[in-house]
Amino acid sequence: MARCYSGCVPNRQPSRSRSALPPIWLVSDARNDAGLEAALRRLPRGSGLIFRHYHLPEPARRARFRALRHAARRGGHAIVLAGSAAMARRWRADGAYAAPGRLTRGPALARLATAHGLREIGQANRARADAVLLSPVFPTRSHPGARVLGPARFRLIAARSRVPVIALGGMTARRARHLHAARWAAIDALS
Repeated sequence: MARCYSGCVPNRQPSRSRSALPPIWLVSDARNDAGLEAALRRLPRGSGLIFRHYHLPEPARRARFRALRHAARRGGHAIVLAGSAAMARRWRADGAYAAPGRLTRGPALARLATAHGLREIGQANRARADAVLLSPVFPTRSHPGARVLGPARFRLIAARSRVPVIALGGMTARRARHLHAARWAAIDALS
């Protein structure tokens, strides 16, 4: 059962974006901005970057995205934009990242949803997301003192997903192996 939540879930209609999902994702944050190019160089080829940078005004955010898109492409990485599918297409991203209720369809774009519990997993299933980031698995610096899922609860919730699950929140390579997570994401551990 431990592996089925992320690697063995049958897709009703396998899409190119689901089958090509990177196993490791770096998530951008105001705290790790200065080191993102170096972090992208250290990531294994074929990883992904989820570009958030909510702290920047739109023109600066778009300029930073362009620079990181170039660095990501050079390393053979996917780059997903936090925002709508329309914005992701305009900015030439590989996908869009949003809460399940805000996911919109877009041709040839991966659609990654956020989830923190069963309700959002259900929403991601109904939205036919390509993957869902389930968090926080472990304590994080991003949300100090926040309630965490822990390994057992993570597995139980993830088992309800019809799409691949990406473990997020206090994740490291060692914790991903312990969870048997086929896909995982981090801010600090990969920065």
